Amino acid sequence: MRKVMTGHKAVAEAMRQIEPNVMAVYPITPQSEIAEYYAEYVHNGKVKTELVPVESEHSAMSACVGAAAAGGRVMTATASQGLALMVEILYIAASMRLPIGMALANRALSGPINIHCDHSDAYLARDCGAIQVFAESAQEAYDYTLLAQRLAERDQVRLPAIVNLDGFTLTHSVQVVEPLDDERAKKFVGEYTPVYPLLDVENPSTWGPFAMPDYYFELKRAQVAAMEAVPEAFLEVQKEYEQATGRAYRGFFEGYRLEDADRVLVVMGSTGGTAKVAVDELRAAGEKVGLLKVWLYRPFPYAAIADALAHVKQVAVLDRAVSFGAYGALYSDVATAFMHRERRPRLANYIYGLGGRDTTPEHLTRVLSEMKDAGPDEGLRYIGLRE
Repeated sequence: MRKVMTGHKAVAEAMRQIEPNVMAVYPITPQSEIAEYYAEYVHNGKVKTELVPVESEHSAMSACVGAAAAGGRVMTATASQGLALMVEILYIAASMRLPIGMALANRALSGPINIHCDHSDAYLARDCGAIQVFAESAQEAYDYTLLAQRLAERDQVRLPAIVNLDGFTLTHSVQVVEPLDDERAKKFVGEYTPVYPLLDVENPSTWGPFAMPDYYFELKRAQVAAMEAVPEAFLEVQKEYEQATGRAYRGFFEGYRLEDADRVLVVMGSTGGTAKVAVDELRAAGEKVGLLKVWLYRPFPYAAIADALAHVKQVAVLDRAVSFGAYGALYSDVATAFMHRERRPRLANYIYGLGGRDTTPEHLTRVLSEMKDAGPDEGLRYIGLRE
């Protein structure tokens, strides 16, 4: 049944259907309504979750770590500075191999203070050891909340999983969403079976030990192995979701009019919808342009993206955050994908949309058009900036 709801509501509905044992949260714009909706579910008896309101995001992730180590299915949500405060403990959650689910309502990091969307918060956490998925729409945010929890809990993975949805653009905008009925959603996610739960007193285990140099390296390598298992598991979970629901997500990214394109935009998040409009406009004018919209950001699908762009002449990679003193993080990953390829397209890096700055189809048609006359690869370019 199709329903009209915000991205907040869509994610909260998916979380309700997952029904974690514990949800620890602290409010922060533009995430707060996810926590508010879930608190309403708890109050009305729709879920048996223990909702833990804490005094900060650092405490929220700390409570999640404790609850997950004890053997519970655990979720949370945050944004921006909240993730910045939380990230210290997120590294610990990943190193402990705790499959904590998290919604991240993408918002610019201060300063100056800004409550609107960019991806600087997600980029902050890109090396913490958590899976990251980006959603274009409220529908994708709903679906990937279910998918990510199942993925995170697979035995060969067991890592935190972050579902990114653009703040305000998705969290607060009203869209048509087709949620699953509760029975199908719960059946897909399945029952959670903890590994070495702390409260299993018959089989005591050690959590959070001190690691000297003679063990630390190997523990990090074990995390690498878990992350290396994610791509295959991601595709398997997508296939399972299609079989269970009839709704198809296939691959690490969505290719839009990509097969014969000679100029391509690479984006993440809600900008994918804007880019599709720009691509359609130029296609109608006879130009061979296309889009590659990344779903799975961490781990990054290097080989698959290089294969998908192998025939392309020019690629513009759009980063919605600045990596000061370096190219954008997404651009750097795309460029690295071609490191061992004899042929690569001409690459350009555009910074756009910082602090919620509007990016229109006209902006993107201009980018695609100017690519035709572009010279050799050069430094950062900007979209919609007053200079």
